[in-house]
Amino acid sequence: MDNGGVIVITGAMAAGKSTVAQALAKRLPRAAHVRGDLFRRMIVSGRADFGHPPSAEAEAQLALRYRLAATVADEYARAGFTAIVQDVILGADLARFVDLLTARPRHVVVLAPRVEVLAEREELRPKQGYGEWTPADLDSSLRAETPRIGLWLDTSDQTPEETVDAILAGLPEAASRDRPEPA
Repeated sequence: MDNGGVIVITGAMAAGKSTVAQALAKRLPRAAHVRGDLFRRMIVSGRADFGHPPSAEAEAQLALRYRLAATVADEYARAGFTAIVQDVILGADLARFVDLLTARPRHVVVLAPRVEVLAEREELRPKQGYGEWTPADLDSSLRAETPRIGLWLDTSDQTPEETVDAILAGLPEAASRDRPEPA
């Protein structure tokens, strides 16, 4: 992939999105790593964290975060970079996010390690991201509510490099159609 476009990498927290997105960006000739969570952290005051259930303000801020990430990704792609967007985008939000992207080609990669692997990785991380959510909560949302678009990878037993290899080999399958299928 050397002519722009966007690759969306999603999955539950601790699925390996940041590590894989960075490794993938390094393997491509011109790539930018767009970290969706950065837009959340830019809110200095008034940030509404995504609780269980989320408040209307938290949902509005999440939608803003997605719009900003899509806009930045499109601008990098327009400049000839492959934009690799990495964020937790689950359920119907995934199809809506893909629809926000104007750049072509668009690819979706869903990292879906087993739930026990998510829990183990979360324990080992210096940052704890789940808050009120558990690895099982997000894994359930991923598997039950997220449309089956793009390339889904069980990365439980893969190194980040092996996952990047699988993404590069699976780009045709990861290509997002103009009208994603509903879940």
